[in-house]
Amino acid sequence: MAPRPAWKGYLKLSLVSCAVELTSATDHSEKVSFRVINRKTGNTVQRQYIDSVSGKSVDSDDEVKGYEIGGDEYLLIEEDEIDAVQIESSHTLSIEQFVDRAAIPQIYFDQPYYLSPSDEVSEEAFAVIREAMAKQKKAGIARIVLYRRERPVMIEPFDKGLLLTTLRYDKTVRQPDEVFDGLRKGKLDAELVDLATHIIDKKEAKFDPSGFEDRYEAALLELIAAKRKGKKPPVAKPAERPSNVVNLFEALKKSLGEENDSPSKSSARGKKPSGTRKSTKKTAAGKARKSA
Repeated sequence: MAPRPAWKGYLKLSLVSCAVELTSATDHSEKVSFRVINRKTGNTVQRQYIDSVSGKSVDSDDEVKGYEIGGDEYLLIEEDEIDAVQIESSHTLSIEQFVDRAAIPQIYFDQPYYLSPSDEVSEEAFAVIREAMAKQKKAGIARIVLYRRERPVMIEPFDKGLLLTTLRYDKTVRQPDEVFDGLRKGKLDAELVDLATHIIDKKEAKFDPSGFEDRYEAALLELIAAKRKGKKPPVAKPAERPSNVVNLFEALKKSLGEENDSPSKSSARGKKPSGTRKSTKKTAAGKARKSA
């Protein structure tokens, strides 16, 4: 079954426009989900809003949104008042500017969508816009109204179509210095860095997302299957908790030894390091073996 488009409208570049549709690039329909059940009757339960003071249930007609303005005081906002400030979608995705893809920090990326022509007539104009962007190696910046909210978006060539990624607003992104400012600055031991670099090179591999398994999801399915068969649910083994490294040099040497004993992924692909890098690795590896 083909995925249902999340949005339909027009992609516009200056005076060129074409009919397009937006489809979510992610699918969560296969994830395990649960309902809340009354243990005594086996029936599903329904949620009710309860008055925090009286303890009585509240009828849906009496429910209203409230904005806290201090203490236990709330400003009541009616649904029609919220509807009045909603931004109406023009159903036009107008590319306002083009930027280098690498110029957008990854932290601003939010939700990915596939952007494709919605009819045969629009395919040529869509292909021209896509090909021009690919040729210039640029990403387009635009705005779109999705689910009543206006979102800035980035559009870039992807496969045979375009990938649209909603972007986070700057005010929602926490600045790194809020977290990293307390880190100590100082000169690092070059030999330690060299050993760590060698380990990284040993672990180099081609990115393969199919190799990632949702182990929690798999464990849930295993639990469900066992209970359906009337078997005892599997018991998870407690995971080992790593401790802080006391001797960084010894830990790096040990890690390097383990990586040297395991098959090298890079050598399996026939990859050869450059001459300069090779001599550096030999020095680091030799020092590690000599010290061991």
